[in-house]
Amino acid sequence: MNTASISEIKQELSTLSATELLALCIRLSKYKKENKELLNYLLFEVNDEQAFVEMVKNSITNDFETVNKVNLYFAKKTIRKILKIANKHIKHTASKEVEVQVLMHFCTTMELSGIPFKKNIALSNLYQSQLKKIEKVINSMHEDLQYDYLKALDKMRYNR
Repeated sequence: MNTASISEIKQELSTLSATELLALCIRLSKYKKENKELLNYLLFEVNDEQAFVEMVKNSITNDFETVNKVNLYFAKKTIRKILKIANKHIKHTASKEVEVQVLMHFCTTMELSGIPFKKNIALSNLYQSQLKKIEKVINSMHEDLQYDYLKALDKMRYNR
C-alpha cells in the first residue's frame, strides 16, 4: 500500500466538508494516544504557549523527584523517559523558543536533582548531548534571542 504525500492529503482534505473533517479528526484521535495529545494541544493549549511551557516544566520537575538516586541504572531509565516525554511536548509546539526553554529546564533540573550523573558515562553523555542540542537550536534563532539564551547556556556549562 502506497501512502499519499502531504500535498495529496492536503488536496483531498480541502474537498471534504466540515462534518467529514470532524469525523476524520475524531477517528485519528481514537487510534493513537499521541494523536489525541497533539489534537488536545492544538485545540486547548496553543493560544497560551507560556502556560504550556510552565506545565511541561512542572511535569519535568515532578518527574525528577521520583528518580531513584541510589541506583544509576534505574535513574538512567527514568531520566530517558522524562526526556522522551519532554521531546514529545516540544514536537507538539514546533517552536524553537519552547524547545530551548524546556531542554534548559531539563538540564538544570538534572543538575539540581542530586543524581551523580557525572559518574555514569551514559547519563553524562545524555546531558552533554542535550547541551549540544540546545546550542544548535539557539544558533538557528534570531540574534536578539540568541544572546540571552547563549548567556544562560554558558552559565549552565561553567557552573558544573
